[in-house]
Amino acid sequence: MLDALRRHYGTLKPPPARGAFELVVWEKVAYLAPDARRLAAFEQLRKTVGLTPQAIVSAKRSTIVDALTAGGIAPAERATRLIAAAELVIGDFDGRLDDVCSRPLSDAKRALKRIYGIADPGAEKILLLTGNHRVLGVDSNGLRVLSRLGYGVQAKTYSTTYKSATDAALLELSAVPMAGLIEANLLLRHHGQTLCKTSNPKCGACVLREVCPSARVSR
Repeated sequence: MLDALRRHYGTLKPPPARGAFELVVWEKVAYLAPDARRLAAFEQLRKTVGLTPQAIVSAKRSTIVDALTAGGIAPAERATRLIAAAELVIGDFDGRLDDVCSRPLSDAKRALKRIYGIADPGAEKILLLTGNHRVLGVDSNGLRVLSRLGYGVQAKTYSTTYKSATDAALLELSAVPMAGLIEANLLLRHHGQTLCKTSNPKCGACVLREVCPSARVSR
């Protein structure tokens, strides 16, 4: 299935963030905005403030708000959350969030989840993209694809559904190198964004329609 998605979409680029804290910044610079606007806010912050915890806590709050305006609604609130994340990383992790990611998986996730707005999927995405742990870290788009393909079970809570689906998928990816797991994350997310949408999924155009239980039900 990943081969089919790769042939359909080609090579996808990961976020332009280097290191764990920049990945936190990548998540916080935008809200309910397409990737192009997220990238614009990220690069504006890089240009006017910097992307390290130290640069963010040293900058004027108004400058940060201005940079995050490109990322959609509530830039002031997002600036507050970003500054709080930087302060936490400096105060509790000596400014080195990458060191935290090298801890055992449960410890690393627990530490990352202390940052406001980061739950298990977000923590696992950071651990995956930094190359520290073999997790899948899919967002809601990727999880929707996995669920429709029959991975895991639909539970009452998002976290339980997420764990069920990603655990099931990882069983089939045990021999895949870390780069392959990152590619799987990107492909599943992109597929959920473009064809396997929440409402009115474009099953007729989907390269996985012949193996997808949800597409068979639709037909």
